[in-house]
Amino acid sequence: MIDPLFWLGLSLLLVAASLTAVLVAAIPALQEVARAARSAEKFFDTLSRELPPTLNSIRTTGIEITDLTNDVSEGVKSAGQVVKQVDQGIDGAKKQAQNLQVGTRSIFVGMKTAWKTFTRTKSSKRNVERLPSAEKQLTLRERETLRQENRRLKAEAYRSNDSYDEDEFS
Repeated sequence: MIDPLFWLGLSLLLVAASLTAVLVAAIPALQEVARAARSAEKFFDTLSRELPPTLNSIRTTGIEITDLTNDVSEGVKSAGQVVKQVDQGIDGAKKQAQNLQVGTRSIFVGMKTAWKTFTRTKSSKRNVERLPSAEKQLTLRERETLRQENRRLKAEAYRSNDSYDEDEFS
């Protein structure tokens, strides 16, 4: 058989040839890795120079946006309060206009009634006694009946004046 030393030398030769082939193939790859490492180093340097000011600008912009949002919210609240005040003013003006209308109508009705009273012909004097005489004492029930009758007569007179006035104004 062949000498074992021969086989050992042949093995070592094949291993050396294989390692040489691997190194020859690995050299370009290692050069690309070195080039990529330099590029990454430059990129990281650029990031370390540019990133803090950019982050600071972003932080400042965020604060400014927050301030603007607060200002807009306050403006909206203020506008809402102004709208409420305007609504209240309009409601107050409506109420005053209604009160003025009622007051004006009351004045016209009063003036018309006064004119009618002033211009009507005087008829014979009333026979109604205003105060009961001392001789004639009314009972409590009779006084209450007279009061109710007077109220009823006044209400009828008022209603008749109102219906007449409403017909004239419409």
